[in-house]
Amino acid sequence: MNTLTTLPKLSGARVLVRVDYNVPFKGSKIADTRRIDASFDTIRTILKKGGTPVLLAHLGDATGSLRPVATYLSKTFPLVFITCDVTDNNIIELFAQVPKGAVILLENIRRYSEEEKNTTTFAKRLASFGTYYVNDAFSVSHRKHATIVGIPKYLPSFAGVQLTKEIAALAPVVAKPAHPFIFILGGAKFATKIPLISRFIEVADSVIIAGALLNSFYKTLGFEVGDSVVEDGYERQIKALMKYPKLLLPVDVIVLRSAKKVVCTPEEIQKHDVIVDIGPQSVDLINEKIAKAKLVVWNGPTGWYEKGFTKATTDIATAIAKSSIKAVIGGGDTGVVVERALNESHKKIFVSTGGGATIDFLVNGSLVGIAALG
Repeated sequence: MNTLTTLPKLSGARVLVRVDYNVPFKGSKIADTRRIDASFDTIRTILKKGGTPVLLAHLGDATGSLRPVATYLSKTFPLVFITCDVTDNNIIELFAQVPKGAVILLENIRRYSEEEKNTTTFAKRLASFGTYYVNDAFSVSHRKHATIVGIPKYLPSFAGVQLTKEIAALAPVVAKPAHPFIFILGGAKFATKIPLISRFIEVADSVIIAGALLNSFYKTLGFEVGDSVVEDGYERQIKALMKYPKLLLPVDVIVLRSAKKVVCTPEEIQKHDVIVDIGPQSVDLINEKIAKAKLVVWNGPTGWYEKGFTKATTDIATAIAKSSIKAVIGGGDTGVVVERALNESHKKIFVSTGGGATIDFLVNGSLVGIAALG
């Protein structure tokens, strides 16, 4: 796999760069710019080598617009935001008018159904816009889309700076993790995380379940879960996993009971309670394990992040930040909370930009977008 260190002098050549600018919003403002910021080193490298970056990205579904992202990017780079149809022949003329040293951003690539279908015609059309291709979108590199696996068939291809960092951080976890090794898994989406639990229950020294996943474990074990969010249909897998002594469940939780927060044990959960986070005793036990560990891998918040229940996630992140261990943190909601607790001095802590892509990499050891680079 080629990286940007082997990218030749560009002398004005256009370089197609797949980035992930699928960022969250709060009202009309970007709530978290981490994925955008993560692309800056790749953009700067291409500009320094004399090339013109042509950024390919998506935002939401086919109706989303990258205009707010363009506004943000323009604060750092001279930017040309091109919104015309990529099948329009006039787009080549627009490219020719872009001044040297500028960056081009194309409008939401998912406006075209051919992107997700990965049609040959669409991939070839996009490839005709540049001389080289760079994938710097780790967080969508598990998708078999035209801008991920199609374009590399037609252009010399390279891994961007962020993609290279992601691989460097995650590959050792898959190949040869340091021990003691703690794996913390929270959030929801049980179906996507069962393979992850199944893989690391064999590898890690402790696998700790939290978040909405925990509710399904409690219910399967016969505890009351009240009105908590539960994903049914995984009872067989849960019972099989519970045979492993290294699989650990929190000993206390925080519930909403008549609109009040109450700390209780699993046995004390009542009929209409809603589990919203793990409790303080559980956090202390996890932090004790962190203090003795050499590696922590963590994916998914411990509590109901969307409703503001982030205390346990923040407390665990702070404990990791104060330690000297190596940590790999999955992206998404966990990444947002963890980065608030970190500072630049924590070089051993890597916060991935990926969500589902991080899970896929940890399970399979690679992604289709990485394999496409050769």
